[in-house]
Amino acid sequence: MTLYLDYNASTPVDPRVLEVMFEAYRFYYGNASSHKHVYGQKASALVQCARRQIASILDVGEEEVIFTSGATESNNLAILGLARWGMENNRKHIVTTPIEHKSVLEPIKYLASQGFEVEQVSVGASGRIEADEVISRVRPDTLLVSVMHANNETGVIQPVKEIGEYLINTDTYFHVDAAQTFGKLVDELKELKYDLLSISAHKVYGPQGVGALIRRRRKYTFPHLEPLIKGGGQEKGLRSGTLPVALIAGFGHAAALAAVEYEKRRAHDLALRESVLAQLACSNMDYVLIGDQDHVLSHTLSVSFPNIDSDTLILVLKEDVAISTGSACTSDAKEPSHVLTAMGLPGEIINGAVRISWGPGIDEKNLKLPLEKLQNLANLRFY
Repeated sequence: MTLYLDYNASTPVDPRVLEVMFEAYRFYYGNASSHKHVYGQKASALVQCARRQIASILDVGEEEVIFTSGATESNNLAILGLARWGMENNRKHIVTTPIEHKSVLEPIKYLASQGFEVEQVSVGASGRIEADEVISRVRPDTLLVSVMHANNETGVIQPVKEIGEYLINTDTYFHVDAAQTFGKLVDELKELKYDLLSISAHKVYGPQGVGALIRRRRKYTFPHLEPLIKGGGQEKGLRSGTLPVALIAGFGHAAALAAVEYEKRRAHDLALRESVLAQLACSNMDYVLIGDQDHVLSHTLSVSFPNIDSDTLILVLKEDVAISTGSACTSDAKEPSHVLTAMGLPGEIINGAVRISWGPGIDEKNLKLPLEKLQNLANLRFY
């Protein structure tokens, strides 16, 4: 059986989460907006339970959790949802980075075409931006600063805490894409100051197809968001549509499990990371670790084998291990990774780069065969 090592793209659904979802599909099939009968009331209660579970792990209010179809929609709602208010109030300046997920970069690119001024801070070979550079770009007319918590390709953790501490004392909104850190960097997210936070279930052992946007009050006022999807006015009028009760229940249970198990999971991931690094160091492979290794997710390893084309490497290993060259949302694209390109890495490093990511279901024994096969390929050239 092929070993799955692409957890940053999507995690397996925890069997305990599946049990909750199956029960929801069987017994909670009412429309959560149908409050006048017991079936709708039961469905609504299950949604509210999940909302509490997600609010609890983030230490936010239940009313601050807005369910969406995933982090991509959450990012779009956070960015495009502010546009009208920004235009009406002459706040048309946005600060971001060139290494954001495409679901952040593309909405911002669209706003640039509509007259917004966009500044991207630089990022070097470490893959980590400087908080001071972000802060220095903030102006009185800055509507939004959008910086991801951790990069999905490199795993590098960004200095969002420092940025948030500054922005909380300004009128600029702060959006953080936390798809890769929700349920993992639990304490850090509880302490983080932000206005808008994007999260997703399928990166934390929950189902695909559901996520949330956290919109926090500041001075008793919510961010001035305009809905992207109009209709029945669900989710405080910000996200119309019938709520997917079973998916939301699974999301909530995944969050509840993470709240209890995140320290154990992180310790496991870190031990596995150290084992992989030790095996690489003892091998005869020519490899380069990508990104700031002092600020990186414990379950993510971005590594380049300069002598081997990464696409060929993945093809050769596909019967044994499933890994990727970068973001699954853009992996079909033929152009090089926009993240690694923005970091200014040489072409041979980018061409040989792969991302390996894991979780609780993986142990050292699982990794032995893939690493042995990698070593056998170490001195071969495929391009």
